[in-house]
Amino acid sequence: MNSKCVPYTINVGGRLTDLSSPCVMGIVNVTPDSFYTSISPIDSSFAEAVTQQVSTMLDEGATIIDIGGCSTRPNSEFADAATEQSRLTAALDIVRNTFPKCVVSVDTFRADIAEWCIHEYGVQIINDISGGNGAMYDVVAKEGVPYILTFNEPRNNDVDICRQALMFFADRVQQLRDRGAKDIILDPGFGFNKTLDENYELLNKLDALQMLELPILVGVSHKSMIYKLLDTTPEATLNGTTVLNTLALTKGANILRVHEVREAMECIKLTTK
Repeated sequence: MNSKCVPYTINVGGRLTDLSSPCVMGIVNVTPDSFYTSISPIDSSFAEAVTQQVSTMLDEGATIIDIGGCSTRPNSEFADAATEQSRLTAALDIVRNTFPKCVVSVDTFRADIAEWCIHEYGVQIINDISGGNGAMYDVVAKEGVPYILTFNEPRNNDVDICRQALMFFADRVQQLRDRGAKDIILDPGFGFNKTLDENYELLNKLDALQMLELPILVGVSHKSMIYKLLDTTPEATLNGTTVLNTLALTKGANILRVHEVREAMECIKLTTK
């Protein structure tokens, strides 16, 4: 069983990052209300917890650390921009001072927050679960940072979910390229505006996205598509996460976005052997 990962390189902070072998993005949520693991900035042990989590992820093989300051779990009320910025400040201060060479992605849907993170902290990647808009596209194009474009569009019942994803990506990628954006990563957006069946249909046909000739990121870690199908809880879905990450690798995933790095690295080693 071999990974069908297509080789790509992306410019990350002025360095070419080789995606010919899949890599892992470790999730660091600095919010009090994420659906799974998170670290709250109001906790007295915040600095120690962030340092320990990032250190462990890097030691276990993470290539990218993805920091989020606004929970985007389904049916959640988004934190306002000031709160998101405050949380990101607390986390980025620690990460940049302790791990200066770490490749950092920020998970945000706000263009002004993205631009601020790039300017103030040298954040190298913007991860936008919203699908983006003109303002965000302008920022990532101007700053020349890789942009993770998420398929987060309400379902069009007249179109097959995979075809809809392809149409969505083709349109948004063109908008980004028209502005001068170069490094674009596609995220199918598992769990966002999709039914359980649609999530699995999209996962099973993930390799169809390769026709767009762009890297593919998959984020299924502990999501409802696992725990609802298995009738369990987010905390009990590490095994399910590993299974779906393995399937995603055989379908062409270049980046796995996960909470547990070691297990994801094992998936990569086993599927690329």
